[in-house]
Amino acid sequence: MDVRMRKQTILQWLKSGQSEFTAMAKHIWENPQVAYEETYASELQSLKLKEEGFRIQPSIGGMSTAFVAEYGYGKPIIGILGEYDALPGLSQVVKPVQEQVEKNGPGHGCGHNLLGTAGVEAVVALKKVMEEYNLSGTIRYYGCPAEEVLSGKTFMAREGVFDDLDCALTWHPWTSNMVLNMSMQAIVSIRFHFEGIPAHAASAPHAGRSALDAVELMNVGTNFLREHLLDGSRIHYVITNGGLAPNIVPEHASVWYYLRAATKEQVEDILGRVEKIAQGAALMTETEVRSEIDAFAYDTLPNDVLNDLMFENMKLANPLEYTVEEENFARELVKTVDTTIVKSAQRLTDELLPTNYQNDKLTKGKVLTGSTDVGDVSWITPVGSIMATCAPVGIQLHTWQATASFGSSIGFKGMHFAAQTMALSAFDLLLNKNQVLDRAKEEFRSSTREKPYVVGIPENVQPSPVKK
Repeated sequence: MDVRMRKQTILQWLKSGQSEFTAMAKHIWENPQVAYEETYASELQSLKLKEEGFRIQPSIGGMSTAFVAEYGYGKPIIGILGEYDALPGLSQVVKPVQEQVEKNGPGHGCGHNLLGTAGVEAVVALKKVMEEYNLSGTIRYYGCPAEEVLSGKTFMAREGVFDDLDCALTWHPWTSNMVLNMSMQAIVSIRFHFEGIPAHAASAPHAGRSALDAVELMNVGTNFLREHLLDGSRIHYVITNGGLAPNIVPEHASVWYYLRAATKEQVEDILGRVEKIAQGAALMTETEVRSEIDAFAYDTLPNDVLNDLMFENMKLANPLEYTVEEENFARELVKTVDTTIVKSAQRLTDELLPTNYQNDKLTKGKVLTGSTDVGDVSWITPVGSIMATCAPVGIQLHTWQATASFGSSIGFKGMHFAAQTMALSAFDLLLNKNQVLDRAKEEFRSSTREKPYVVGIPENVQPSPVKK
């Protein structure tokens, strides 16, 4: 089999179908839905894959918007991970000035309208080449909800749907084309609820026990803890309930924490210390405290073999090219970002919209400050991951500028580039040329030796919409 010729066929199929998948990504961008509520994107993608002959397994892990689409039979089993949830409050039109489509509405400020659609695009092309050349093996697309609350894939993992994979591939929209050799942080999402005694805040404050006082004392304690954490660890919180009125001693108060660190073990250590601080705050205020974990995602485990494979296929994909109009849009968009942030981002490249490819092995072992539930999958099976240029350098994720870019032709071009890279890489894995799959699995076994995957969320925790 002439592999290079077959790859050119895959690229031709992908190019011929670009308009359909551009439309899919655009429709999802125009109909943003937050974690666990992504009915539009889930139904749109699963319907397309069903029409293409994929077997659909719906409602995975107790989530109505999670599904698995499968084609083929036998080994190897190659997975492509997709996401499609939006972020609250990031509604934005495709303009270089801030203008919401819907006031305080959700928006795709992390580009998941692109992320999932590229996966669908890739597996549809793979299915065509498997049919054309009678290739054995199984390809799967995982429709994963709720990545923004870091739990969708964890609930899917608890269901066991990743256990028989030989490997998985994924990507994320970004401001460059690069292999993700770095790890991302483990994280726990936990809420603390304090219960006190209400009283008239003026005439009988001595009769009350303030749950809000407990929350504030807890926050003071955790802020003092920051000095004693390993570098790079993070603690973030918001008070979700501070009481009903100033003249009533608050009976109920709640605070929501994210705790991040380089490894799951480090997060568990921070969690234990924060729980003690909560107990101390309750003791000081004579209140009661209980907690609930919403999410507990692993750190990501890069796989060099798969990442190197994806890098080589990046160079075979159709190169990114931009129009004058796209460059002007990018330039105007960047002007709306703080110049110090832009200069910091631009120190690594002279390109506003990077078209080159990066596979920096010097970043191996470094930890990014963000987190993702892809981490759970990476401790179950080897995972390869890349990023692709979908926004100009200087634009940050989770901003209105990112929403604008990910709904533009710049974002769609990066999406098609990622789909090509994943499809070509999965094709190599189906053939297992040069034993690449065997080598990826051996690296995975070496990296995870004596560290078996154990789901971080408690067994009694079930998926639920984000609590307001």
